[in-house]
Amino acid sequence: MVRPDGGRPQGRGCPHAADGSPAPAPRSRMCLECSAQGREETRLRICLTCGHVGCSDSAPGAHATAHHESSGHPLARSAEPGEEAWAWCYVDEVFLCARDERSPQ
Repeated sequence: MVRPDGGRPQGRGCPHAADGSPAPAPRSRMCLECSAQGREETRLRICLTCGHVGCSDSAPGAHATAHHESSGHPLARSAEPGEEAWAWCYVDEVFLCARDERSPQ
C-alpha cells in the first residue's frame, strides 16, 4: 500500500504493489557493479522482481536505479537491517509500506 508519507503526492496509487508475490531472495550480499569498480557500498536496495542487489541513489553508482532503467522492474526495497518494511516504486514514484505498518500520528 502507498505509505502515508507527507512528502509524497496525495491520492497516488501503485498497481505494481498489488501483485502479492513473495519477494525473491537477494542474488548477492553486495552491489556487484560497485564491487567490480573496487567500491563497497552499504546502502543497498533489492529488486522485488528478480532479487538484483544494487546501491542506492545516494551512492556514486546508483546501480539499483540503473537496474530499474535497464530491466523495467518497478519495485525495490531496502536491504538495510530494520528497513525491510518499506519499498520504492520507480514507475509511480511512491514509497510503499507493509500493510501492518501504522501511519504516524
